[in-house]
Amino acid sequence: MAFRVGVGVLAVALVVGALVLARDGGEEPRPARPMPTATPTPTPTPVPLDAPTAGPSLALGITEFNPNLVADLGYPIGPEWARWREQLLRIRPTVYRIVVPWSSSQPDPSGPPVLAAPSAGCMRDKGPCAQLAGVRDQLRALAARQWQGMVVFTGMPAWAAARVPGCRRSTSSTAAGPRASALPAYRRLIAQVLAIAREEGADVRYVSPWNEPNHPYFLAPQRAACDAAAPSLAAAPYAALARAAAAELSGGQELVLGETAGILAPTARATAVGELIRALPRQLVCAARVWSQHAYIGGTDPVVAVTRALDARGCPRRHAIWITETGVGPAPGGLSLARGITSERQGCKLLHRRLVDWYENPRVTLAVQYTFREDDLFPTGLVTTDLRRARPALREWQAWGARPTPASQPPSNGC
Repeated sequence: MAFRVGVGVLAVALVVGALVLARDGGEEPRPARPMPTATPTPTPTPVPLDAPTAGPSLALGITEFNPNLVADLGYPIGPEWARWREQLLRIRPTVYRIVVPWSSSQPDPSGPPVLAAPSAGCMRDKGPCAQLAGVRDQLRALAARQWQGMVVFTGMPAWAAARVPGCRRSTSSTAAGPRASALPAYRRLIAQVLAIAREEGADVRYVSPWNEPNHPYFLAPQRAACDAAAPSLAAAPYAALARAAAAELSGGQELVLGETAGILAPTARATAVGELIRALPRQLVCAARVWSQHAYIGGTDPVVAVTRALDARGCPRRHAIWITETGVGPAPGGLSLARGITSERQGCKLLHRRLVDWYENPRVTLAVQYTFREDDLFPTGLVTTDLRRARPALREWQAWGARPTPASQPPSNGC
């Protein structure tokens, strides 16, 4: 998550054991489920997302942990959910990004991953709530909309974590690289998610092996010593996860590398984006068509640094760059370097300028808002946590979504 020195919405949730609505998983036992009543929602005319475009273009995506905001899953929930669902659909996303937490899905290695456990669907201790059944219901919502799906994995279970000495100051209990013996279980997790997607009729086309592998809240230790000059330790465990994930893909599914936090210079506890790209095996980097990057509004755009680092690897084809997490809001100073936002209107204007920059860059083909409903601990959402009002940025995203195609001219400032 770009320009953060701490954690963003997802990281906060992992640290405090929250965002229950996204982290309850389950397969056995399977709860009785109503059928979705949604019909497929038209999205902009499809354009290739996994290669640089011939001219200006930008498709849109969304990350949202409660699928009741994506589709009517048939649960008895309050009317505010349908109201805001209609507003989300006006963004017309091409991609629905789903985060799969391994640590809470499989805390016990003796059992299978649980990806459909019932949840009240609150924002930790805050309402309103809307029930759901974990990742399976997110996949049901994806199927109801017939968008393209992307899944990204995070949260290393304690039993799967490798014991590596190094700088672990202020890291999460779920931040670690995998033991070699845990990689078969990781592959089974991916296989089960993809199998559920097929059962539900969801098009999960893209798989990203790990969230923010260059950030200590998701993979630790980043360095043997708490010294920015110490070599990064992030590349080896991330490459192991990426290779394991790639082995489970078939039928046109693609591995998406990156999901990197927008750290542009090495720090004592984190790895710079370019530093990670340089350290990864060239064969792995060149095998992927897409690099995904987090870039929150209010700091330096990391796209130039990412582009230079990727091109320096000399791959036979240029990577497309996806901004898989972006958003605007008064992020806490301890959690983000993107904190030059003084008002909602100012932040929305900065968002518009950044979206135009990405639209004009042929390498950037997708921008994903994180998230729709706001996490009050990292307020970058489009509607407030209590679902009472919208942020100005919602109108900006909807203005972009109203374009006939991703290649259509940018809207006037929607703020």
